[in-house]
Formats: sequence, C-alpha cells, structure tokens
Amino acid sequence: MLEEFETRTDLSQLREALSQIKTEIRKVIVGQEKMVDLLLAAILADGHVLIEGVPGVAKTLTAKLIAKVISVGFSRVQFTPDLMPSDVLGTSVFNIKNAEFEFRKGPVFSNIILIDEINRSPAKTQAALFELMEERQVTMDGKTYPMAYPFIVLATQNPIEQVGTYRLPEAQLDRFLF
Repeated sequence: MLEEFETRTDLSQLREALSQIKTEIRKVIVGQEKMVDLLLAAILADGHVLIEGVPGVAKTLTAKLIAKVISVGFSRVQFTPDLMPSDVLGTSVFNIKNAEFEFRKGPVFSNIILIDEINRSPAKTQAALFELMEERQVTMDGKTYPMAYPFIVLATQNPIEQVGTYRLPEAQLDRFLF
C-alpha cells in the first residue's frame, strides 16, 4: 500500500517542470523570485492573484512571460475609469445576415488574464469580474460561456494612496488566492 502511494505521489516531474519554468523566467526577470513563486503556486492551485506594487517592478512583464513559458493563451486588459463591463466580458452584436444577436467574446476569454491596474476602474466594472473569477464563466443574455482551462486572473493594482484609484470591495478581494 505504501509503495502504491509513493508511486502516485511522485512529484519529481512537476518539480522538474517548475524548475525549468523558473529558469526561463530568471533569464528576463531579476529579483522577483518570491512573486514568481507565488504566481506559480496560484496557477498550480487554480487560484487568482492580486499583485500590488508601484509602477516599474515588472508585474506586467512577469505575467506575460509566465503565459509564454507555460504555452497558454494570454490577454491583457488595462482598467481605466471609463472602462465598461462589456469592454471586458464581451457584448451582443446584431448580425444583419441572420437577424439575430450573437455574442462577441471580450478579452477575458483566454487562459491567463492580466487585469492591469484593477483599482483604477469604477465598482461597476470591478463587479463584472465576480462571476468570472468565482465560477469561471460569463453569463450574457441568459446564456453561459465557460472559460478555458487553465483560467487564472492576475490583477495588478497601484497603492491606494495614488490619485485615481478605488478600493477593491471585500467580496472581490476574497476571490484572490494571494
């Protein structure tokens, strides 16, 4: 029985894969080992991450690089004060050929989604992320659209003291692993 357990829990391949990923990332990102470790842990745990830091500490570059190294889709959404939920999730567009509305997916339909400066958008746009992050799906016009796997939201925010930032609601903070 113990031998069977040891066979099923052999994590050497995972350890080797993580080592290779970190090696590739270190070729570009220097001095952010802790952030990289937390991002990789979140990906393995199927969780979302909120990264806070001043501009220029490689938050965006790290997210892009991780997606490239693990060969998954990447999408970036720059949150701004005038961003609408439909700009993020997608919208229904009238198709004149068949006289029906069809859903056009927004930038969140990818594997790793970087939401840059999440605290620069108003509460209405931030609230649009609740279902997306919790249930990994988007519901529009009564129809549900599941997200691809893996699906990880990496959100960045600037310190709250900076001009033009909003506090994230507790309900949203609860959706982040780190």
